[in-house]
Amino acid sequence: MTRPPAADGNAAPAGPGQPFNTRVAGADDLIRLHLSESPYGAGKAALRAAERELARVNVYPDPERHDLVHALAAHWDVTPDHIAVANGSDELVLATALTLGDRTRPGLVTDGTFPGYRTCLDLTGRGCTAVPPAGTDVDVEAFAARLPGHGIGYLCNPHNPSGAAHTREELTALADAAARSGVPLVFDEAYMEFAGPDAPQTRDLLDGDAPLLALRTFSKAYGLAALRVGYAVGRPALIAVLRQTLRALPFSVNRLAQAAAVGALGEQDFLAGVRRSTAERRRWFTAELDRRGRAHLPSVTNFVAVAARDCALAQDRLATDHGILVRNAGLFGFPGYLRTSLGTQEDLVRFLDALDDIEKNP
Repeated sequence: MTRPPAADGNAAPAGPGQPFNTRVAGADDLIRLHLSESPYGAGKAALRAAERELARVNVYPDPERHDLVHALAAHWDVTPDHIAVANGSDELVLATALTLGDRTRPGLVTDGTFPGYRTCLDLTGRGCTAVPPAGTDVDVEAFAARLPGHGIGYLCNPHNPSGAAHTREELTALADAAARSGVPLVFDEAYMEFAGPDAPQTRDLLDGDAPLLALRTFSKAYGLAALRVGYAVGRPALIAVLRQTLRALPFSVNRLAQAAAVGALGEQDFLAGVRRSTAERRRWFTAELDRRGRAHLPSVTNFVAVAARDCALAQDRLATDHGILVRNAGLFGFPGYLRTSLGTQEDLVRFLDALDDIEKNP
């Protein structure tokens, strides 16, 4: 396949060694398996709600996100003081790094995961300590043991990019460590909707004394990635401080996003359908990987970590030669795997065929 054209018709994608992500010219026209986007789009009620707000784009959005906060509180069966809404999970990661815990002490993260935690801790001057993984798993015991002495902790659950989720026993052990030390512990649960409604999660532990916070997003399962809306569910004392920081950017959650998110919460049947379809696609894809003899990690999410011999080369050639964008997980400290979203079956077959071809003809 020839090198795919960019949006302007002449610029090429990023050169070798550069991450193929949203900075790639013409990325909208390529096969996008790199950002865990939903191939199912958003629900009709969410889209209609956003469209209605187009007539009022001259009016600032509600800086307190009142309707969405109350809709989320009802959804989670908590009081509104358990909820903070922001411009996607990324803004919440930065706001928590700016705000929570003892800011004279570094944060605690894990190696080989979403790099935003480390980036925000470094930018705010806190810095961080990284706990090495146990193989491809988060070392929960080591993380819990090291949490005291740090100012804040961040864990991705389900884990990005492995796709694994913590057990109830692991979550309880981590919450106990936060309770004993008083160190706020932030769980990034961006992919939790795909793990199913019975998966153990931070909400189950909020009635205790541990300083816990969960970050959620409407970008993944709800299909609202372009609108950028996320939220935190946590202990009211943490949420109150977090809200104060978010008030520095009072209009960061735009009018369309707030309305669409409220609409999306009312479409739980749509969400259930996305979950079912994703689980079916994941079963088919992992079976196809097994049939081809290609190793992969178990996942409860809408992506799978697929083993490859030279992930940097494979990522670049998939983009430049085949027009397929995936993530080399080595770029954020998880070498040996390509993280691929569970897109359409046709696109996933093209990805696997292209990867086989690249490894046969390096």
